[in-house]
Amino acid sequence: MLETIVTLAQLFAEDGKQLYMVGGTVRDMLLHRATTGDVDLTTDARPDEIKRLVAATHPVAVVSVGEQFGTIRLHYPRAVAEGAPSHAPATAAAVESPEPAALVVDHAPDVDVIEITTFRSDVYNSTSRKPEVAFGDNLVDDLLRRDFTINAMARDPLTGAIFDPYGGRADLERGLIRAVGDDPEHRFDEDPLRMLRAARFAAQLDFDIEQRTAVAIHRQAATLDRISRERVRDELTKLLVTSDPGRGLRQLVDLGAMPYVVPEVLELRGVSQRIEVHTKDVYEHVLRVVANTPPRPATRWAGLLHDIAKPRTRTVEDGQVHFFGHEEVGAGMAREILRRLKFDRPFIDHVSRLVRLHMRANAYVADWTDGAVRRLILDADRVLPDLLDLSRADITSYRPERVSRAVARVNDLEERIQRLREEAERVPLKSPLDGNDLMALFGREPGPWLRPLKDYLLGLVIDGRLAPDDRPTAEAEARRFMAGDGATTTGGAGTPA
Repeated sequence: MLETIVTLAQLFAEDGKQLYMVGGTVRDMLLHRATTGDVDLTTDARPDEIKRLVAATHPVAVVSVGEQFGTIRLHYPRAVAEGAPSHAPATAAAVESPEPAALVVDHAPDVDVIEITTFRSDVYNSTSRKPEVAFGDNLVDDLLRRDFTINAMARDPLTGAIFDPYGGRADLERGLIRAVGDDPEHRFDEDPLRMLRAARFAAQLDFDIEQRTAVAIHRQAATLDRISRERVRDELTKLLVTSDPGRGLRQLVDLGAMPYVVPEVLELRGVSQRIEVHTKDVYEHVLRVVANTPPRPATRWAGLLHDIAKPRTRTVEDGQVHFFGHEEVGAGMAREILRRLKFDRPFIDHVSRLVRLHMRANAYVADWTDGAVRRLILDADRVLPDLLDLSRADITSYRPERVSRAVARVNDLEERIQRLREEAERVPLKSPLDGNDLMALFGREPGPWLRPLKDYLLGLVIDGRLAPDDRPTAEAEARRFMAGDGATTTGGAGTPA
């Protein structure tokens, strides 16, 4: 991609225009980190001029959706070196876990994306939920409008020169997140979302937030209410999939921002899971679970919300702490939280199902029947890979032997699931009698009577008590059920034996 950037810079220079690499692209280069996502360039050319100049590089697509904000997005074929790692997901879990709609990559995985934006001078309205934008004419002013010094540097692609008017390079060396300019409160007043970005960069880069910047966040946290929930959602999801999400979440709590993001998280603090003193509370447990899950949006959100209802369900009986039904209550709370943040329905369904089922997976023991495992497979469906990952992550004991036993338990469950799935491919799990067979058997029309009977017969097949091709036994069982003798023998979906 660097070759394409240099070519673009040459074309712009020949036309008397400036073109610089900016933002995270420059920051990551100086940190010797792999650049992820789009490459950002900035220029004094206006959008129409940008489109004219880039035509000579023959991008496969020129996207003008952000043109009113001065941004033109270019797609170029990705050159994959021989032996380079594949960009395909490495595991089935990665395929199954959905991403929030707003975070799904909106271009093909085999293209590189370069965004070129006209120098800007943002004009903010304190009553608006979105920043207003005006085009600018010089690089220094464009860099001043950015959030943090480490993102306010530019690099000349032709000479390699770094432009750093606000001390970003020094802050990189010191590991500091510091707001650009002399007044951090002004930076956050321009766009309160920058407070969440500060926590995200702290988690992503393992940096500290500079003291004056942290104080400004604490003072202005309430202004996050001005920000659309969609922007909060996207920024928090980016934080969750960093290498150290617990650090970022802790920053949001300590700096007073969490009440305006997911206030229910604050209820987790101080809620002990045992009577004994000096045990980690639910809050500390949740932070560790989030960090233990694979860095995918669904698993990280499920890690954050899996015990969200424990404060509201905690009881003490006979000297023991209980959280009866916290998974069901938590699934409802997760659904409400994610709706509030404007996630799409498939993502909400996915995460809330993980929350609802996490205790089922955690309760697995080797003496479960195959039928109980099959019921878990059916109930989990597409979320099953993420459910197993969440179950592994939920092991946060400080005792290595306890962790190893728990991991072995989940691994055993995964092996049984694989074996039962292979069996189901050979002999599909279905009742010997379908709806038409049952209506003919009893001489009845379709109605509410049919569903319980079909579920009963399928349950017998799942439990291994009825072969999928054994019609005579199925007919006998159907008659017994309809006579009332078998109706009470059906096990619930959660029955482990």
